[in-house]
Amino acid sequence: MVLCQYLDVTTRRLRNNTLTRRLFLLLPALLIGSLLLAACGAGGQQNSRGKLAPVSALPMQMQNAPSAVRTAYQFAVANPDALKNVPCYCGCGAIGHKSNLACYIKEFGSDGQPVLDDHAMGCSLCVDIATDVMKMTGEGKSPADIRQQIVDNYSKFGPANQ
Repeated sequence: MVLCQYLDVTTRRLRNNTLTRRLFLLLPALLIGSLLLAACGAGGQQNSRGKLAPVSALPMQMQNAPSAVRTAYQFAVANPDALKNVPCYCGCGAIGHKSNLACYIKEFGSDGQPVLDDHAMGCSLCVDIATDVMKMTGEGKSPADIRQQIVDNYSKFGPANQ
């Protein structure tokens, strides 16, 4: 009986040691794999959106906006030429906007800093257009191709402001 108990305890220890050894080897592999996936994922997001201005570059109103709106403002600040190239179809031409960029940026100050317009805070069409431009810019499409795609997709919503 004592011998059986001894063998049973010894067998359990060996199993536990094997399990511990496997976990010890598996844990670093999982950690390295997670880090690699995170690094690849971060790079993919950057490429799929293009360059974004830091959130801190936005006024608090835009910082606290829903994610899609905030990201559109970040893109507008960092890539004004991309949005200047495309029209908007929300009807904002009536308030003097000449491109989708004007839905985000009123003007650039003498210091070169953008003066933001809050129009896009409440206009999902403006945000959708900027989001599409952001995506296509990240895909490496040319400004002419981006403009044509926006015209094709959004002209059904109303007159262009360009």
